[in-house]
This record gives sequence, structure tokens and C-alpha cells, in this order.
Amino acid sequence: MTTFPETPAQRVPLPISYADVLAAGERLRPYFDPSPVRHYPQLDELVGYGIRVLVKHENHLPTGSFKVRNGTASITALSPEEAARGVIAATTGNHGLGLAWAGAARGVSVTICVPTGNNPEKNAGIRALGATLIEVGERYDDTVAACRAIAERERRTIVHSTNHRPVIAGAGTMSDEFLTQAPELDALVIALGGGSQAVGALAVADARKASLAVYAVQSQEAPAQHDAWHDGEARQGAPVRTFAEGIATGSTYALTFPALRAGLRDFVLASEAMIAQSVRDLWRITHNLPEGAGAAGLAGLRLLAPQLAGKTVGVVMCGGNLDAERAAHILLGGMPHFPSGTGEFLTVR
Repeated sequence: MTTFPETPAQRVPLPISYADVLAAGERLRPYFDPSPVRHYPQLDELVGYGIRVLVKHENHLPTGSFKVRNGTASITALSPEEAARGVIAATTGNHGLGLAWAGAARGVSVTICVPTGNNPEKNAGIRALGATLIEVGERYDDTVAACRAIAERERRTIVHSTNHRPVIAGAGTMSDEFLTQAPELDALVIALGGGSQAVGALAVADARKASLAVYAVQSQEAPAQHDAWHDGEARQGAPVRTFAEGIATGSTYALTFPALRAGLRDFVLASEAMIAQSVRDLWRITHNLPEGAGAAGLAGLRLLAPQLAGKTVGVVMCGGNLDAERAAHILLGGMPHFPSGTGEFLTVR
């Protein structure tokens, strides 16, 4: 098992190896091209401190999110017997879209369970890709329970959005591509939900460029992973109130938390206002419209800028699936509402 250094005297295990990332990359290669990396001088000016900002446009991938990497890596890792039985997942959006897309591409049956009242645009996208969508449970925990029951009854493989090694390996292909496209990278600032992107980046950095620093950002209204990283205490089911669905995480996860705690250089919290402003800034400068999670990396970089003065720093536009109503509200200068009438949103994607 690959390890990475926290200090020269301490090493901890990662849940995947760089060989796993390379294998996932080979499996993904027939399905879609690498996402582009672009430099926008106006972002350098916005961030300041002499930082050169590079943007990895995962929003240009099929389904508009890096999650298609995770879904495709998972679907293509199935044995013939598992593929014949199909897969199932509980999700609220991008993870389900990624699995649905990959299932359609490989001819694997996909069932996606979402909470009642889930984002109708994401539901429509999942259905359009041919997956079976089941709306069940007022709360995400209820959706997960229903997903497990269906999986047992139908003998489907559960593909968790975080606690699944092929998912993490698939996410790692993003950083592997990024470093190939921009070997001069000094640091990555990654929006953190479950942690698959960040842990994938740590595995890549360990193998290819030990000096590459990986930073994480979460919303002040969804601070569970951030707080756990700082105090070392795992979290489970903490309420969150962020509009950024992709990082609306109330828990830590067994496969990612130890690696995150030991491997991240720093972990910061951005306000909802900062994330919304980053959506506006990225639209204005890049003419790409990110969802909240897709803009959080820029928000985090602005907080971390004094630490990263003079460096070349990558941020990831990890998703562009902002629904039309919320997009209009944000671009007009408003603050979006968190996506639940109960005030709680307890899942990752």
C-alpha cells in the first residue's frame, strides 16, 4: 500500500496506490478526453500575491462534473458477474449522473436512489441517461437505508460516493492529468466533500511530485470534515446549510479521513458569500458557470493566498451543474438558499 509523508519521520497509508490511479486512467481513456487546463491572467490579478492560477475544467467532462471519472472507474472495474447484476447508489446529483453515464456507456444497469424533493434538473439528467431513478426518503439517511435494502434484494453492487476504492482512484486521474498538463504546479486547492479528489491528489503527489502541496476548502455552513481535520475527531451526520451541494458533507469517511488528516497542507472554510462571489467571478472571467463546489476552490485560494505567494496554484472547476433558478439568483448578486426546506442537507452529491 502506498504511503505518504506527513513529516520526514511519519508516514501513513493511503487507501489507494498510484498504480490504482494509472489503471483507472487506462480504463477511462476510451470513454472521454482529458479535461482542459487554462490560465486566465485576470484570475491572477484577482487573487494577487504574485500567484499564477491554473484552472482545471472538469465541468467540460461528460455530465459536467469530475464525478464521471469516479463513476466510469467504478463501472469499468466490475467483474462480468457484477456488471450483469448492475450497480446502485444513493446520491443527490453528480455521483448519480456519473454512474448513469458510465452505465449507459458500458451497458450496465444502474439504479439511483435520491431523496424525495431532490434537484429536479439532476433527476431528469439521471433518467435521460437510462438509469432507474427512485425517489425515496425524506432525509438522505432514509435514502441510504432504502438503497441498501434494494441492493441486497437485487444483488446489485453499491457504489458509495466516497467509501469505494475505484471511486477514489477515478478521482485521482484528475490530478494525474493536471500534473501532466502543468508540471510546474506547486499546489492544488480542492473543494472537499467526501474527499475522493483530495485523496486522489495525495496519491499522485506521493508518486510524482512530493513537493506538490494539497489544500482543501469547505463551506462555513458545512464544516464537518474541516473541524474533524483540525481536532482529529470523526464526524457523522452533522447538519449543514450550504447551497454548494457538492461539498454539503456532514460526515467523515473511513477510506479518506486518515489520509486527509495526515496529508493535507491546510484546510480552510469559506463563507457562503465568498463561494457565491467566486461563482460570479469565474463566470465573468472564464465564461464558464460553476456550481457552488466548482467555485469553492477559488474561494479557498483567496483565503490561502498569503501562504502561496509567488506559487503556481491549480484550482478545479469540479462541476458546472448549477440549476437555472439558483444560477440566475447568484449572477444577479443574490445569496442562494440552501437546498432543503428543513435547513439540513446531509450528503455528498
